[in-house]
Amino acid sequence: MSFFRLFNLSAQNALPAPHQQGILDLVRGSGFVVQGILYILVFFSVMSWGIIAQKLQQIRRAKRDSAKFIEIFWERRNLSSIHDASRELASSPVGQVFRAGYEELVRVSRSKKEAAPGENLTTELGGVDNVSRAMQRATSVEITKLEKHCSFLATTASSAPFVGLFGTVWGIMDAFRGLSVTHSSSIQAVAPGIAEALIATAVGLAAAIPALIAYNYFVQQIKVLSVEMDNFSHEFLNIAERHFFK
Repeated sequence: MSFFRLFNLSAQNALPAPHQQGILDLVRGSGFVVQGILYILVFFSVMSWGIIAQKLQQIRRAKRDSAKFIEIFWERRNLSSIHDASRELASSPVGQVFRAGYEELVRVSRSKKEAAPGENLTTELGGVDNVSRAMQRATSVEITKLEKHCSFLATTASSAPFVGLFGTVWGIMDAFRGLSVTHSSSIQAVAPGIAEALIATAVGLAAAIPALIAYNYFVQQIKVLSVEMDNFSHEFLNIAERHFFK
């Protein structure tokens, strides 16, 4: 008896293990609606990673060029030379704010020279306020450039989990509807359908989590650059008021 028992155990161990479906098999076996949702989520994920790569490069270049421009600004004394440097550092938000302020300052100075005798330029609407508004407009333009495509990351972070959840609910509905027409009510009958449905939630989270982390990081870095532009604008306006609008 012991021999046959050992033989039976060895025969059972020799039987091949039940085949476990991989992720791709589950995707191929899912319904049409779930597959469509998965394609949408993959599109959002690919677009998000492309935007993340582009924004990382843009912000890194903006911070590097802004630091370089600020160093040039305080080292050089000639505003015209600094203006030429701002043209070369086109990726520097601070440099472009200076450029807008300097060009407006030149126009105001020319108007002052061409003004009739007795019409002195003041620090009101005809003087430093023009320069201030020009720098504020440039700051808004630079912030808009830095924030470009960030809304897509926010949309992906907020909507992808719900899109994936919709796919999961739909897949589970299909799984239980299929279970209702079968003669077996075991977990083996419904498990493949539930596994296929849960893939949608997993893909939704995989698309949303990196987008959310990247969006929060970019917002923080844009705030830092915005503060740098505001601080530089105040410094430049103080210099302009002391030397050009006495």
